[in-house]
Formats: sequence, structure tokens, C-alpha cells
Amino acid sequence: MFLKNLLSLFLKSNCPLCDRDSIDTFCEDCQKRLFGLRLHHPSQFWQEDMPLFVWGDYRGQLKRAIATCKYNNCPKIGTALGFLMGEAWRNSPLFPKYPKTIVVPIPLHKNKLAQRGFNQAEVIAKSFCQVTNYTLKKDGISRVRETEAMFGLSPAERVENIQNAFSLGIDFQRNLPRSSVLLIDDIYTTGTTAKEVAKIMQKYKIGLIGIAAVSKPIKTNAKN
Repeated sequence: MFLKNLLSLFLKSNCPLCDRDSIDTFCEDCQKRLFGLRLHHPSQFWQEDMPLFVWGDYRGQLKRAIATCKYNNCPKIGTALGFLMGEAWRNSPLFPKYPKTIVVPIPLHKNKLAQRGFNQAEVIAKSFCQVTNYTLKKDGISRVRETEAMFGLSPAERVENIQNAFSLGIDFQRNLPRSSVLLIDDIYTTGTTAKEVAKIMQKYKIGLIGIAAVSKPIKTNAKN
């Protein structure tokens, strides 16, 4: 018993969202708040023009978790969210439909990557692949043009902002994928970014099945 208590003491760390002691990535209270934002039917948007699988509602503690991950240099949050999304995908009706899938994270421009130190979508994708046993190609797509933040832009401005921002990455330049591709990102709003990446995929006849995102702003009547 003494050894177990001693081990627990050494394993404890602070929750990145509230600074309480926690053995897991998040404390029990923050875990409850996060799971309160989880969608009951994460594949409910899979029939849209851009098929979308989304784990949770982009607000409250989930919105805070993503912001803390990106802007407070806390990639372990991205790892945890990737595991959660991977488990949700494995438990969804989509998983058996796509047994051989290549996962590609939405890339950051090299300047933003140097500033932040990591690509949150790549971190999420890594743990997502650990759960699903999918193949990760972190450089499948490259962001070749630096763009403005999408927040606050009109739909037309978003399209103009992201136009011609992507190209085929090193991984796919070497060998075009024979399996279907699933994109991964942290937040999905209007789908402008994913649709621009889809143009590159279509140009090279790469089979894109859709995008999986940790979060999306959800209307109250669309949660279930």
C-alpha cells in the first residue's frame, strides 16, 4: 500500500486546464466537462459534401483545451484528444468500412510551425493512429503559402485566404497513396480548409474519404 501511494505521488502532475493535481492528463472535473461536450453521434455529418466525423462541441472546456494545447505549448493535450477521437472512430459504424486508411493531418506553414514548435493536427493524428492502427503520413500535404487566421473572416474572404495554400507533400510526392485518405484537424468550422486540400487530392486522383476533427461549433438542436 505504501509503495502504491508513493508511486501515485510521483506520477501526479497538474491538470493543464485548471492546475489541480491529476494522475491522468486532465483532472476528474475537467474530464467530466470535456465528456459533457462529446457528441453522441460523431458521424452525423458524414453525408455532407465534405464527409465529417467530429468528436465534440467546440465550446467550454473543449474550446479551452484546444487553445491551451496550441498557445500554451501543451502538445500532451493534443495527444489525449487524439486518443479520444480514435476511440470514438473505432466505436463508430465508419471504422469497419475503412480498414486500410492513410491519415494526413492538416499542415501548418513552416513559419507558424517554427513559432508554435509543433503542429497540433499532427499530434492529434499520431495518437488517433495508435488507436485505429491506421498509417500516418504527416507530410502527405504541404502548406506552401502562409495564410491569415480564419477567425472573423467572411465566407468569401476565407476562400480567398486559403486559395492555393496547399500542395502535394513529400510523402505523397514519393509515392501516391493506394489506400483511401482521412484528413485530421483540431477544429472544423466552414470546411474551407478541408475543401481546398480536397482539390489537391482530386488533382492527383487520391481517394479522400473525409475529415475527422476533434471539434466543431454545434447548434443546440444538432447535438443528438
